[in-house]
Amino acid sequence: MAKIRVAVIGCGSIAEKRHIPEYAANPDVELVAFVDVVNQRAEQYADQYGAKAYTSYEEMLSVEKPDAVSVCLPNILHAPVSIAAANAGAHVLVEKPMATNEADSLAMIEAAKANNVYLMVGHNQRLMPPHVKAKEILETGKMGKVLTFRTSFGHPGPENWSIDGRNSWFFRKEEAIMGAMGDLGVHKSDLIRWLLEDEVVEVAAFVGTLHKEGTDVDDNSTCLLRMKSGAIGTLVASWTYYKGQDNSTVLWCENGCLQLGTHPDDQVIVLMTDGSVEKHQVGAMATNEKQVSSEIINEFVYCIKTSTPPRISGEEGLRSLNVILAAFESQASKTIVAVKEV
Repeated sequence: MAKIRVAVIGCGSIAEKRHIPEYAANPDVELVAFVDVVNQRAEQYADQYGAKAYTSYEEMLSVEKPDAVSVCLPNILHAPVSIAAANAGAHVLVEKPMATNEADSLAMIEAAKANNVYLMVGHNQRLMPPHVKAKEILETGKMGKVLTFRTSFGHPGPENWSIDGRNSWFFRKEEAIMGAMGDLGVHKSDLIRWLLEDEVVEVAAFVGTLHKEGTDVDDNSTCLLRMKSGAIGTLVASWTYYKGQDNSTVLWCENGCLQLGTHPDDQVIVLMTDGSVEKHQVGAMATNEKQVSSEIINEFVYCIKTSTPPRISGEEGLRSLNVILAAFESQASKTIVAVKEV
């Protein structure tokens, strides 16, 4: 089979650290184009990989006609660029959050269907080894029902990660629309839905800007979630964990407790009510400082190569986004909000 011709749209940090090197490492991929409004960034990768550089994604789509694209752009651009790529006949891998509202998300899903291409959302938490192991353990049934949980994602903020530092689009509300919740919270709403094979039905949330100066995007949120099964738990997203970053989840079940990402070496710890303890060293989760393969690119390429619809589909991306949108609505209305079904 011929190699899959891929274009990367947006050459910031997520492209630099994850998308580009993971495509380059995949033997089934040929990187053909890079797009960035800062031409120098696109040129740098084009030179490195023998590809073409563009400042316009419209021009790139019409000239190159790639088989697939990664959309690594500010949140507000996810929908229009993904739709344009689908209309040009390209499979789309879009960074999270897939869009900034439900209508745009539905339009993206529709565009992919109309053009018979795949739409996949970059929810890499599902593919990280500790979470894959935890899912396996839950599926054995030995833990019994999940009764309560907490899931948390916090780091010092995008100024330490983004290619533009404190001048990053992450802090400009007109481009980002949402802050820590769109960056980190949506990862956790996706993870908890997937781990529990359950949907969030109600959200009560505090969402606000506590410490980042000169921006009105949220830098912290604490949410209370009720699942369809009746399980209740908390979801926390923060850009002010200046020390003690966190990407952990704890599930309290009928027969014990499952701890994920709470220990540096034992990434999955199972504490059973009968006193037995299991510790699993399955590999670390990717962090901004320590990159390990996210597996998202390999999954996307596999789907295209084998004509397998993505597990992390547009519909799944929207279900996870709707939890975050409900949290913002809860903060605004100071009420418990029902999550929209997809």
